[in-house]
Amino acid sequence: MAGQRPKIDPELTRRGRELRREMTMPERRLWYALRDHRLEGLKFRRQVVIGRYIVDFHSRAANLVIEPDGDSHADRGAFDEQRQTWLESQGLRVLRFSNDDVLKNLEDVLETILRAARK
Repeated sequence: MAGQRPKIDPELTRRGRELRREMTMPERRLWYALRDHRLEGLKFRRQVVIGRYIVDFHSRAANLVIEPDGDSHADRGAFDEQRQTWLESQGLRVLRFSNDDVLKNLEDVLETILRAARK
């Protein structure tokens, strides 16, 4: 039926809730800057299920996904590439930042997010 949302896997929903409770320090720092429309009024949600994936931060209005990546992504290159390709095929722009950048250069990260959101 037109206009209906696709059903979301309950396991992904459960995992998203778990990830919200167990955010890494870089994710917490970035979330503090993005939450409550703090970044020039943009609304972001965290640990959002999109299709069969969970993204770290998502702004629906800006069609933007933000992914801070740490050591856990070092051996996930093929998966991350496949995931990003699918997200982009859905009209989303994906920005990746190293955890180090989030922790040491948060202002630059936020400026990059703003520039992408304005496009």
